[in-house]
Amino acid sequence: MSQLATEKEASKMADVVANSASPPASDQNPSTSPGLNGISPDIENKAGSESTADTQQKKDSDFKSLGLLDRFLAVWIFLAMLIGILLGNFVEDVGPALQKGKFVGVSVPIAIGLLVMMYPILCKVQYESLHHVFRKKDLWIQIGFSIIVNWIVAPLIMLALSWAFLPDKQGLREGLILVGVARCIAMVLIWTGLAGGDNEYCAILVAVNSFLQIVLFAPLALLFIKVISNSGPGVSVSYSTVATSVGVFLGIPLGAAILTRFALLKIAGEKFYNKVFLRFVAPWSLIGLLFTILVLFASQGHRVVQQVVSVVRVAAPLIVYFTVIFFLTLLVTHKLGFGYKLAVTQSFTAASNNFELAIAVAVATFGANSDQALAATVGPLIEVPVLLALVYVVKWLLLYGRFHLPRPRAHPLVSTGLEGQK
Repeated sequence: MSQLATEKEASKMADVVANSASPPASDQNPSTSPGLNGISPDIENKAGSESTADTQQKKDSDFKSLGLLDRFLAVWIFLAMLIGILLGNFVEDVGPALQKGKFVGVSVPIAIGLLVMMYPILCKVQYESLHHVFRKKDLWIQIGFSIIVNWIVAPLIMLALSWAFLPDKQGLREGLILVGVARCIAMVLIWTGLAGGDNEYCAILVAVNSFLQIVLFAPLALLFIKVISNSGPGVSVSYSTVATSVGVFLGIPLGAAILTRFALLKIAGEKFYNKVFLRFVAPWSLIGLLFTILVLFASQGHRVVQQVVSVVRVAAPLIVYFTVIFFLTLLVTHKLGFGYKLAVTQSFTAASNNFELAIAVAVATFGANSDQALAATVGPLIEVPVLLALVYVVKWLLLYGRFHLPRPRAHPLVSTGLEGQK
């Protein structure tokens, strides 16, 4: 009996071993067998399709969450450009009327539009915490990189392009050189915000460029125009013109934003400031942008059509300049591991120019009807559509992964602020 029981137990054990050695038929089906991670391909495919669906749903949700002004910004900008050109060409008194009043070298309507455009963006900067930011090494790396690109690389690229495209047009060439030396302190805040860059870093870079503009604009303009380009001896750039332009177009909105932030935070509290005030004032930035574009094109539309050949000749190097300096900076910052936000901020800071200063200096130095003034005026007419297109391009590159711009990663020179996060 005991021998029979032992034989039965041995038989059962053999069956168990045999069953475990050969999995069921359903498990042997390639479509349902586990993958390398222990998950069947069907489940992985399903998870991938669900992830794709979730991503698409998020894109649609993000688009629908935008306001009417943000959602169709490209349409509004091109409408403002079109209406401005039509007004400038078919309503005779519009252009002269817009150019009558001058404030710091530019027309009063343009000055108002610029101030309205900058104020809401500067209200978003957390000035009370900037002293912590200045203690970080990576901020000074960003500032140093920005100085090299904005005050060495960008002006030299514009100088080279102006000679390459306009060797026979000294006036237009000098106007382009002025545009290249004038670093942006206004619209760059708009482009950075639209592209999802870092507004606080952008505000700091704008402040640094504003100070350097007062110091470096005049000597660099004289170096590139008089010494390198060998222009006539009558060319001179006034330091007071530069300082006044920078002081007005940065100082007024910056001072107003700082006073507003500290006053409202103390009186109404942080919740009111962030949830109520910023939501109310935010759209005015784009309204100011559209108004500025409309006035620019309306005041210069007639002249642009009349001198279309000169405009086209100036437009060609400008388009190349904005595109080359933007993508060159984007590529270098990506290779350095700056991350998307800082890469975009640096790229738009490098590609943007202070057209109001360039126009003011060109008019004051060479006259309102000079080729230099025409070239400086064409600058923003080309800059606005090109940089708007670059906003959409860089967001498309990030969204669809065509250009790998990851979140900030660890880098020996740049502190990402993400260390320790899972």
